[in-house]
Amino acid sequence: MQPDKKLTGWARLAVLIACITPVMVLVAVLATRLGWISLETGLGVMALKLGSILAWAGLAAALLSVLLMLKDRGLWLYALTAMLVAGGTFGVYKYQLSRIGPDPRDVTTNADDAPGFGRTMLSDRRAARVLPSSAVACEGLQAIDSQLSPDVAAWALKQSGVTVMGSSPFRVDGWQQGMWFGIQHDVTVRIRPGRTDVRVAARDNMPIGPRACDLAKRVVAEMNALR
Repeated sequence: MQPDKKLTGWARLAVLIACITPVMVLVAVLATRLGWISLETGLGVMALKLGSILAWAGLAAALLSVLLMLKDRGLWLYALTAMLVAGGTFGVYKYQLSRIGPDPRDVTTNADDAPGFGRTMLSDRRAARVLPSSAVACEGLQAIDSQLSPDVAAWALKQSGVTVMGSSPFRVDGWQQGMWFGIQHDVTVRIRPGRTDVRVAARDNMPIGPRACDLAKRVVAEMNALR
């Protein structure tokens, strides 16, 4: 028995709606990485705001496809596709949105005397139009209670996925660029007698979760493992 053409059309439309969000996110990622649109537009508007609304629409479309399948069992493949795409997309959004909050984007192991950025890094941050910020403490982030060598600090940065920009006897600078939207973080390690401090600051002002804290903790963990 052939599926009803009208029901098939609605089922195809449901699959199309379910696919809109992931396709739009991929377009936003590509456009942001190529510099066609800003991070605020690609991530903040398209992916987070518009995408979260469309994710609900995709889930509703997937439920519609299930109802259509109950009327015509021949539409099971459309229903399965819509449910997998919409369900997966909605699950990813629910997880990512749960991580977004007013987390600091500039963190350090020493909030009272935060490490400063070098000239090159400061120039890059000005070029990126990053608003001035003061580094704050991060829960669970602690300084290294010993004077590490620059080589150890540089290796720890590399192990954390940070590209080393330069080093001297008392500091190591680096930066990291995320895979998807190219979110950038500047990292500096200040080395003093009896203490090594870390500072991580994003090159954006978007409240997108504890990424700066996570990266700083990763760097410290790698340094602890190497000393």
